Amino acid sequence: MKSTVSLFALAAATLLASACTTAGANGDQSAAAASTTETTNDLAMTTESPSMTGAPTAAEADAFVARAERELAEFSVISNRAQWVNATHITPDTDALATHFGTIGTEMSVRFAGEAARFANVQGLNPDTRRKLDILRSSLTLPAPTTAGAAAELNDIATRLQSQYGRGRGTMNGETLTGNEIEARMGTVRNPAQLQEMWTSWNNNVGAPMRRDFARLVQISNQGAQNLGFHDTGALWRSNYDMSPDEFAVLTDRLWNQVKPLYDALHCFTRAGLNRHYGDQVQPATGPIRADLLGNLWAQEWGNVYDIVAARRARGSRPSYDLTQLLVQNHYTPDRIVHTGESFFSSLGFAPLPASFWTNSMITQPRDREVVCHASAWDVDNVEDLRIKMCTRVNSDDFVTVHHELGHNYYQRAYNQQPFLYQNSANDGFHEAVGDTIALSITPEYLQQIGLLNRNQMPTPEQDRDLLLRQALDKIAFLPFGLMVDRWRWGVFSGEIPETQYQAAWDRLRLQYQGIVPPGPRSEQAFDPGGKYHVAASVPYTRYFLARILQFQFFQAACRQAGWTGPLHRCSFYNNREVGQRLNAMLAMGASRPWPDALEAFTGTREMSGDAMIAYFQPLLTWLQEQNRGRQCGWQGPST
Repeated sequence: MKSTVSLFALAAATLLASACTTAGANGDQSAAAASTTETTNDLAMTTESPSMTGAPTAAEADAFVARAERELAEFSVISNRAQWVNATHITPDTDALATHFGTIGTEMSVRFAGEAARFANVQGLNPDTRRKLDILRSSLTLPAPTTAGAAAELNDIATRLQSQYGRGRGTMNGETLTGNEIEARMGTVRNPAQLQEMWTSWNNNVGAPMRRDFARLVQISNQGAQNLGFHDTGALWRSNYDMSPDEFAVLTDRLWNQVKPLYDALHCFTRAGLNRHYGDQVQPATGPIRADLLGNLWAQEWGNVYDIVAARRARGSRPSYDLTQLLVQNHYTPDRIVHTGESFFSSLGFAPLPASFWTNSMITQPRDREVVCHASAWDVDNVEDLRIKMCTRVNSDDFVTVHHELGHNYYQRAYNQQPFLYQNSANDGFHEAVGDTIALSITPEYLQQIGLLNRNQMPTPEQDRDLLLRQALDKIAFLPFGLMVDRWRWGVFSGEIPETQYQAAWDRLRLQYQGIVPPGPRSEQAFDPGGKYHVAASVPYTRYFLARILQFQFFQAACRQAGWTGPLHRCSFYNNREVGQRLNAMLAMGASRPWPDALEAFTGTREMSGDAMIAYFQPLLTWLQEQNRGRQCGWQGPST
């Protein structure tokens, strides 16, 4: 099932097509949005095929890869359909269907993962066969061991965790709210007691009941990873980047240290605004920030508290427009938002979405059934059955999310001529970054071109900085969260974080990386990680951190190709077909080449770097440093 989820986990290797999801529950922008039962497809059991005896040969490896690729492609379509039905109509019956097809897929992977490992040291393999064997062996999300019943148990747990999340509820003033409703209210409510109630009830009701199942999932998947020759599941996840797991960890540390000054300045400025609004009793002027005050259920993006943070900006310097208001005033509907997103890609020369997209997608939340509202993009038949699954609302966040999700769909279609095992992005960060690159082009210039903004509403230099601040509250604020979710899971998988310290370690890492704390005490009866979709659905999350870095590299390259000479943050490459041609050339490569090759094809460099992000926000960083002069920035916590 190609949803923004499992697509990155390599649908091929796990028998499931792919789904691309965004980082947040309803498109938390990223992005992407990860694996859904979407994750059930990412389960794989490992064993050696009893039919294979003697020393394997290169010819046998070629034949095996061809057979595996054919069987995976054929099975993926019906499996994708089962996952789609489950995600868009959650019932015990559809849970059972998702588990059933997930288990069948796992049994297929029993043969493929084990046989791929068997050919690992064969001499004389052609490069394509070698690359595909590596994909089959290492691109699993949750590998099951050969123990009888382990695959079925793992599929059952994975389906149950995701469905528990989809059915999750919290409260405000005692009123029961869905996750989608809580996420919306966390962005608008300003009463700290109500914010605390929503935050606490969601994590207690949704996360805590998952704890035992999650611990068992870790045990089973670790056994499967070890059967494949990895130390643990986290090491397996880190092996999918054309480098060793340790080298990948070093790369992410380097990137974080490069962009951390942006986050530190934003944290200091934001905390001052929250203190000014709520007072010392709710938010002290020094130390960490209370997690529920940041306008987001997970404190991962802070744009919803812009009105608080920017409250003491000079009078008359507020942004010249509010995108949500513009959408409402122009009578936008969820369908019209999606059509507008499609038009952006059409302006770059991409073909229109197929007619089936409009009949098969879930664009708004149904009123008659439970669904997984987390935004995701799907390619059900690995060719042209493209879909999105969203509970779209008419607001600026979902306007951006739609552009992001459609980026996944156009990426999926671009590589559909590749062999099945190459029908994926160069690495999972690429898939998320492409949609985000398009979203960065939602500038005042673009809004004017599509008739949402009048010329007399174009921002002044002061207002331009306010727009950049609003962007930073989402883009920069996300960086440490995008890193720490998997830092926590890597520790859990490796055993560094024992089950008895799940909650304490989560809180410690949030303090270390984000400088935030829960609104009240949390004990080991809690399991706040489960309140995040991507943990419940076993979707690797470092892809979203990489996407935050890569999107600015892609964007800077596109703007240079378009001949843009103004400030980077005001560039839009809407209607530029040269950019579209070069972008499509990179997308069409799929996973057929190592990611540095794909990066070089579009940007001219083989290195991931935070330099483009720093250049984009440099005018704001200089201003933030001036505003923070005299403040006690930073927070007490373990060193990052």
